[in-house]
Amino acid sequence: MFNLKNIDAIFAIHLFFSMYESLKVIGLSHDSSPIAIRELVTFSENENRNFLDRMREVFNLDEAFILSTCNRTEIYYISDIDLSNPILNLLKFEKGIDYGIDSYFWKKENLSALRHLFRVALGLEAKVLGDIQISNQVKKAYQCSADQHLSGPFFHRVMHTIFFANKRVVQETVFRDGAASVSYACVGLVQQFIQNFSDPKILILGLGEIGRDVMDNMEDLSASITLVNRSAHITQVLAQQYGYEVLPYDDLLSKLTEFDVIISSAQVPEPIIMKNHITRQLLSQKLFIDLAVPRSIDSELDTIDGVILYNIDQIEEQTSGIIERRRVAITEVEQILNETIEELKNWSLEMELSPTIKKLKKTLEEIRKEEISRYMGKTTEVEQDLIDKVTKSIVQKVIKLPVLQLKAACKRGEAETLVEVLNDLFNLEKDELISKD
Repeated sequence: MFNLKNIDAIFAIHLFFSMYESLKVIGLSHDSSPIAIRELVTFSENENRNFLDRMREVFNLDEAFILSTCNRTEIYYISDIDLSNPILNLLKFEKGIDYGIDSYFWKKENLSALRHLFRVALGLEAKVLGDIQISNQVKKAYQCSADQHLSGPFFHRVMHTIFFANKRVVQETVFRDGAASVSYACVGLVQQFIQNFSDPKILILGLGEIGRDVMDNMEDLSASITLVNRSAHITQVLAQQYGYEVLPYDDLLSKLTEFDVIISSAQVPEPIIMKNHITRQLLSQKLFIDLAVPRSIDSELDTIDGVILYNIDQIEEQTSGIIERRRVAITEVEQILNETIEELKNWSLEMELSPTIKKLKKTLEEIRKEEISRYMGKTTEVEQDLIDKVTKSIVQKVIKLPVLQLKAACKRGEAETLVEVLNDLFNLEKDELISKD
């Protein structure tokens, strides 16, 4: 992960503001596209890395970031020109999509793009309002970008500001109170379904982040739970940790009929469980829940008598009660968002003044040392220490007002004039002139 101490501070300062003005995003989400479209353009972790590499190669980008979840695929990048159409064409080419999906995509830039990123990361744009999973998804996407060396000064600063804003939301509002995640809603639905079963059997397919969240929420469920995953090692470790049973992945399709509930979050390009894998002569109802995008269960299962199938969009609709309580806190969250973005903008403006402030401090320090050096030969060591402390304190007090005035001028958009005045008064450019000579 990037560390602020490892970034050249001055380089970050000068680049940040121009990059903020060059920020752009193209994407689609649950409010602009159905699941059938979203699953076409979703990225696995490896696909995310590969596409970032392709963007750098094709468009010569220095900073880019891809957020791809069940509900959205959004591509953020820094560029002086609009690359939305070329990026979309590259996406369709890489995904093998040969028909029109352009109308589902939208684009934003500058402050609008920055605000959107904050809103998404804080959960204001989540289908399950305030869904805490989005915070982890943003962190993973940021890490992926950093690993590909496409998170530089801009995204580094923005992401850490977002993480701080998320912390404020948790501590200062009720926006994250109550369990309203997809996995929690899923388990609630399962609990209702199995209440009349004497010995319900549940199969969890896929043990990624969502699958593990489902497992965490099932700890108090009265049912026999079995895990299945492509990685046998992960399955064994988690089964031992939770006290669940294990089904070998190769036995999945032949054993499906033994389970009353099948929950899948497996990340696969095409459905694993197809309609022809389920007998049409069912002795009891079966519940299938598909939390994956792309979908891992054939939607045609819903046409079989006795089969109930939910996809992720339908599961998210089960959280309405808690969502209504969270809506009350939206204004508070938006206030935190506005304050944070304003602080970020002020920081970037103030940091542009850093070279001037450093020069002013250096000039005053040179004056201080030059003046006290005249008298050091006439004073004792104790007196010299006292003079040093007193003069340093005087310099600190003298410089305090100009610095405060500079910061205030920054917020008024008048910093440039004050910088020129300070340069003239204290001849701050003398070092640069001497070095040029």
